[in-house]
Amino acid sequence: MGHTPRWQALAAALAVTFAMAGCGGSSGGSDSPALPIAGGEAVAPAPGAPAPAPTPGASAPAQTGNIALDGRNWINYRRAQAGVPLVAGNAQLDNAALGHSEYLRINPPLSHEQVAGRQGFTGATLVERLNAAGYTLDRARGYATGEVISGTSNGSGFFMAEELITAIYHRFVIFEPMFQEIGTGATTSSAGYHVFTADFASHYGFGPGIARGAVVTWPFNGQTGVARNFFSDTEQPDPVPDLNEVGYPVSVHANIDAALAVNSFTLRPRGGSEVPVLRIAPLARDKSAASIVPLQPLAAATTYEVNFNGTVNGAAVTRAWSFTTR
Repeated sequence: MGHTPRWQALAAALAVTFAMAGCGGSSGGSDSPALPIAGGEAVAPAPGAPAPAPTPGASAPAQTGNIALDGRNWINYRRAQAGVPLVAGNAQLDNAALGHSEYLRINPPLSHEQVAGRQGFTGATLVERLNAAGYTLDRARGYATGEVISGTSNGSGFFMAEELITAIYHRFVIFEPMFQEIGTGATTSSAGYHVFTADFASHYGFGPGIARGAVVTWPFNGQTGVARNFFSDTEQPDPVPDLNEVGYPVSVHANIDAALAVNSFTLRPRGGSEVPVLRIAPLARDKSAASIVPLQPLAAATTYEVNFNGTVNGAAVTRAWSFTTR
């Protein structure tokens, strides 16, 4: 990205809990680490989901100056490039996201939780805020929710959404293929600090997602102008605790109801040696995505080759692709 970081983001844990196993909650559990924050929940839907529809092509949106609208449009633009279905705008989700951004403007710092009794309170958890906005979650048919938040002095919705996609824990939520709808809301303090919240959901069963047993990648194959670096300290929790400036994260994504396992995941400049990386998995029990973060910034104007070998629901998946930095 090549700039001094002047933003902060709070990652949402997108957790999967299976109704048939009697599990509940969002990100906790005996087989999960304790997390400082938790903003997502998913309940397994009934079997027999419809076949996935192809993702339409998309061109870059025009900037309007409305942070919430621009952030939503940029997220959908990038989702289309990644090869996952677009998410439809929902007014109730917009209200929930705006309410939370307003709460955070009044009650810093950034958090996925609200405290009852404080000004602007709309619900302690994401699910409670969605319910308060009239967005009903259907446990019988299955549902998924997720939330990402950014705070910055930069008033561009495009900038805020792109930084959230760069931050790997946020990317896991933003590129979840089976979300159906999105709501966004933004507020600005008197000091010019902007808070942008994006709430994702599928409230009546999961969306079609991508083909079963498939993965999508980011950066996508042939992508150019990819950022060289990522400031790890700007994301909470910090994915690379011992370093701040690292390389741009590379990731693979399957549907939320899939189990993705990694056998090998490598990155190298074309004609060069393998780049040292740190492997990153989603925060919660859900393990339908994976990423590698280079331990140093990538070289400028260089084509990098990625090789992924793993399984999705036990079936072998191998991907080889390349991208070029700016």
